[in-house]
Amino acid sequence: MGNNMSKPLLAVTMGDPAGVGAEIVVKTFANAHIFDHAQPFVIGSVACLKQAVEQTGVSVDIEAVESAAEVKQGKSVQVFEPFSFDISTLRIGEVSAFCGDAAVQFFETAVRLCQDDTVQGVVTCPINKEAVHAAGYHGDIGHQEILARMTGSELTATMLMTRGLRVAHLSTHKSLGEAVKYVRKPILIEKLQLTVDSLQRWGITDPKVAVAALNPHGGEGGMLGSEEIEEIAPAVAAARESGMDVVGPYPADSVFYRATAGEFDAVMALYHDQGHIAIKMHNFAESITATMGIPFIRTSVDHGTAFDIAGKNKADANGLARALDAAIDMMNGSLK
Repeated sequence: MGNNMSKPLLAVTMGDPAGVGAEIVVKTFANAHIFDHAQPFVIGSVACLKQAVEQTGVSVDIEAVESAAEVKQGKSVQVFEPFSFDISTLRIGEVSAFCGDAAVQFFETAVRLCQDDTVQGVVTCPINKEAVHAAGYHGDIGHQEILARMTGSELTATMLMTRGLRVAHLSTHKSLGEAVKYVRKPILIEKLQLTVDSLQRWGITDPKVAVAALNPHGGEGGMLGSEEIEEIAPAVAAARESGMDVVGPYPADSVFYRATAGEFDAVMALYHDQGHIAIKMHNFAESITATMGIPFIRTSVDHGTAFDIAGKNKADANGLARALDAAIDMMNGSLK
């Protein structure tokens, strides 16, 4: 454990400074319960967080630290600013290369701290993909791509979680046309194994995973598409033969409801919106993201930078609190 602490040290990245990240951070840190089982600190801008305190009126103390090694046990908002951030150039609610670069630097700092075991996990606030692209990070569409680049992990995947529903994704940041091409037996098998292994590591001993169908009504025996017959069902059969408790493919219009009723521990969605819509309709306020396939814990809020309400004290911080709670549960192997 870093810093001679009895609790795990969690880095919270502020995300895009022009978005709601600073606001949800100070609102979350005002809740004393987040310090019960871990010591979170922030990687971001001291000035942005102080501005968020003024805008929200929450009662928290902002305390700058020179490094993660200086973080101590306590309930203030301890902030490590890895570079000098000039808040005078900040335009709240606007896309900018300046903020995109800052968001990536905050996150890259957290990843390096995880890699050298200074911190035990990272919880991320939202970045803006357009701003990141404008900053020159053309291969890094989002957090997951940055993680894959920095960790060298060849196989990563996203799992969304909210109370009563977990959804792994075969693919995320692909166009719909590309996502359909990605529905292939070998890829499905390896992503199913990654999902089962991750759930077991996080505390679900014998996970049962259902695979969503790609086509309407599960393809209707090939009349509405052949992917279920040619790729998905064979992948499910192979996964079962290897010892995984995997079932499906089941029509996507009912499989998520069945999961919320307790029939499955998780659902494998085959593309971004198939899984994201299900999660966000079920319980958007508390939905979070976790990354599978990396050597440390990373969770995140499941919403964007919300430029339309940034700086207006309208952002809901429940997602960040839930992401912190989930990170602790995952580290302890006690995910609920």
